[in-house]
This record gives sequence, C-alpha cells and structure tokens, in this order.
Amino acid sequence: MSSGFTIYPLGDHAITIEFGDEINHTTNQKVLSLFHYLQSNPFQGQLDLIPAYTTLTVVYDVSQLKRHYPTTQTVFDWLEQHVLYILQTQQLKFLPTTRSVSIPVCYHQTLAPDIHWLAHQHKITEDQVISLHTGTTYHVYMLGFLPGFPYMATVPEQLVTPRKNNPRKLVPAGSVGIAGNQTGIYPFASPGGWQLIGQTPIKIFDVRKKEAALLQPGDEVTFYSISLEEFNHQQQT
Repeated sequence: MSSGFTIYPLGDHAITIEFGDEINHTTNQKVLSLFHYLQSNPFQGQLDLIPAYTTLTVVYDVSQLKRHYPTTQTVFDWLEQHVLYILQTQQLKFLPTTRSVSIPVCYHQTLAPDIHWLAHQHKITEDQVISLHTGTTYHVYMLGFLPGFPYMATVPEQLVTPRKNNPRKLVPAGSVGIAGNQTGIYPFASPGGWQLIGQTPIKIFDVRKKEAALLQPGDEVTFYSISLEEFNHQQQT
C-alpha cells in the first residue's frame, strides 16, 4: 500500500485519499484498512472518516491540528505527510472480522413495483429475478445518500439495470432496489430512482440502538425470500 494512491484536499477542512478509479473488492479493502487504522489511531483534531468505493475522506478541525502539532507546514501538507507515513510504514492488511448478515425480503408485486418490468427487460421470469438476487453475496462498499443506506455489489449480470429516468417522489422505507450493478435498501421513506424489486420488514437504521446502522462497510450481505404474510407479521412485531 505504499503506491497506487492519490491524496488531495477537499475544501479547507478535509482531505481525500483515493486508491484508484475502479470499483472492486481489492480497492475497497485498501480504503477500509486505512479507515479502520485511523479509527483506532486518531490524530488530534480528527472529526470524521467517510469511506466510499475507492476513497477515504478525513474531516478535521484546523485549530486543533495547529494547536497540537505546531509546524511551519500548512495543515494539508502536515496531513499529507501523516497519511503517507501510515501508508508507507504500517501493515494495513488487518480488517475486523467480516460480518455476514442475512436479510429477509418480500418480493411480492405489491411491494416490488419494478420486478415485473425488470424481469421483462431481461427476458427472465420474476422467480428468476428472486433466485438471482437471493443467490448472491453482496459486499457493502459504503453508506450514503441517506443515513444507513448501503451501497452493495455486485448484482448478477442478468439483473444489472440502470436507475429510473424519472425518480419516484416517495419510496417506502425498507425498499430493496437495483441501480446499475448495485443493490441497496432505503432506510427511510424518501424520493429515489432505483428499480424496486422487494421490501424488507426490518429496520436498517434505528437511532435507538447503539449502532444505528444495521450494515457497515465491509459487511457481506445475503437476502432470503419471505412471503407477504411473513412480511406483515415481522412488521408488526
């Protein structure tokens, strides 16, 4: 990890470390390795860490940095050297044990307004859509768009479908969708343009819990199909 990255400022309170421009598991592992290292070894003034597909953004407090690390360098130069030192001297191969999470989804048409259209587009049956979607393990690359919204990949080639040209004004909470080669879950009711193929009855973001977001970057997720009756039962419990 001593090469193959770029460091650049993001405004005057953040820097971004970019590990490439291709979305793949290897690149994301580099992002998450640095993310977890800085989580465990924060510098004074470190405010937030934002992992994405190929980048890690580090948000900081300028005044705290200047106070704790007096230097003639600019804040960006100091942080750039700090990150370079970590990347060049630390073995960042360790990641917390990958969690496997299994999520129930009801693919009934009443909760999956795009499943028939998507199946027709790909010349397969709705049952095949369900079989393909539940037969794949998805890597959580990042959270974004809404608190706890997981961007997961990679969906089977037969399910790869662009976002809708005209997003819906309201997508129900728990809706499971496909956009390109990604699948995701809406944690709240919101506008959205993903192709909706099902809905989960479980909350994937709950502020009452210590870990509000059910899923975290690095998790491995599988889906399993439940009936509409089971969906309604789980929603009520």
